[in-house]
Amino acid sequence: MIASNTSNRIVIQPVTRVEGHGKVTILLDEQRRVQQARLHIVEFRGFERFIQGRPYWEVPVLVQRLCGICPVSHHLAAAKAMDRIVGVRQLTPTAEKIRRLMHYGQFFQSHALHFFHLVSPDLLFGFDADPAIRNVIGVAAKFPDLAVQGVMMRKYGQEIIKLTAGKKIHGTGAIPGGVNKNLTTAERDLLLKDLPQMLTWSRAAHKLAKDYTTEHLAKLAPFGSFESNHLSLIRADGAMDLYHGNLRAIEAQGHKIFDQIDYQNYLDYIVEEVRNWSYMKFPFIKSMGPEKGWYRVGPLARLNTADFIDTPEAEKARQEFMAVTNNKPNNISMAYHWARMIELLHAIEKIQQLLQDADLQGKDLMVQGQRQRTGIGLIEAPRGTLFHHYEVDEQDLVVRANLIVSTTHNNEAMNRAVQKVAHDHLSGVEITEGLLNHVEVAIRAYDPCLSCATHALGQMPLIVELLDHAGHLLDTRSRN
Repeated sequence: MIASNTSNRIVIQPVTRVEGHGKVTILLDEQRRVQQARLHIVEFRGFERFIQGRPYWEVPVLVQRLCGICPVSHHLAAAKAMDRIVGVRQLTPTAEKIRRLMHYGQFFQSHALHFFHLVSPDLLFGFDADPAIRNVIGVAAKFPDLAVQGVMMRKYGQEIIKLTAGKKIHGTGAIPGGVNKNLTTAERDLLLKDLPQMLTWSRAAHKLAKDYTTEHLAKLAPFGSFESNHLSLIRADGAMDLYHGNLRAIEAQGHKIFDQIDYQNYLDYIVEEVRNWSYMKFPFIKSMGPEKGWYRVGPLARLNTADFIDTPEAEKARQEFMAVTNNKPNNISMAYHWARMIELLHAIEKIQQLLQDADLQGKDLMVQGQRQRTGIGLIEAPRGTLFHHYEVDEQDLVVRANLIVSTTHNNEAMNRAVQKVAHDHLSGVEITEGLLNHVEVAIRAYDPCLSCATHALGQMPLIVELLDHAGHLLDTRSRN
């Protein structure tokens, strides 16, 4: 529904399909052409501050309260940092594989949630479709099989999390130096029962994303797209590894900026810039500076940086994906969705491998080492590379914390996507329904979690403001 009044404020329902709270402002020049477009993150709560003074062993459980969508990622990144605090560099095979199973379960449920519940309305109904049907309820009404598939895939991933972390949301399974439970034979068999169906559905989801992207490539290729650097963790042999590895960054044509960097030294390579119009920081590669050193993370970046994927079906899918750009990095923003479904397929393949590994029933769960003052843990979260950095004093209390979450890494890229869409789709001085829809689609490609990135609290109305060259408000639209 669209409502208007004399103040030229228009409210559009339903709530946008993005987690967090943000605002878009578009500034016009004197000829009423788009001069500037920005994505502002306007809510704030200082999570890095209020965990100071807490005992280090509380951190893996405490920090995941940042988010109900990707708590496992924060849980594991913090646990990896606390491993270093307790002097552990190598977990037992059982502990590492339990954590990996938990992590792939998180990837599986998160990617399924985003694709089927948040993105599929855009793909199935079109960017300009009536908002009254362009939502998950509309999908359930017209494509009930897809809606059920998305729900059941997410449920399966959450069941893996529950059995490895103790709860589906905000579990306690990962502890400094290991895990607090293994996977019993009965629990393994429960997960194996539904595995064939999950594999089938994952293949179908990948095909849906691939076919949509290739069939609409002419339209999607320029949509919010631009050349960029890309960053991710990478395994020692160049394979994509979602749980652990070293840092690799490449530029838009594929040349390496740095490679196999121990992430304990990330501060030598990554800098965070603060800007006065957003609570979200802007990271960049130190050697390149803020103008050229910004980068993208997440599924698109991981496929671009990896030499290969170590599961057969996902690797075949990766090769098809890279062939679209002649094996050069893919810089098409809307290709994030296809890349995300390749990772979904990879996650279920890894889950299948792990469930057949007897180490999951092992009894050796923890390792101890020599106590350290600093701990840094990195992991590839569904949305991209996640940094957790802590310092702990002699009383075992956290004295410093710095988190760089996936959406923060993508901050500059999301702003550029908004700028590109505004340039291409804004007409005159009116914010049309089509513009608002297209802005949302561009932001949604990154699967942003603005609550994680700014530690915001509350529901998300996306507000779009249009300003003239003197800064006067011409029009406002919001999803509230």
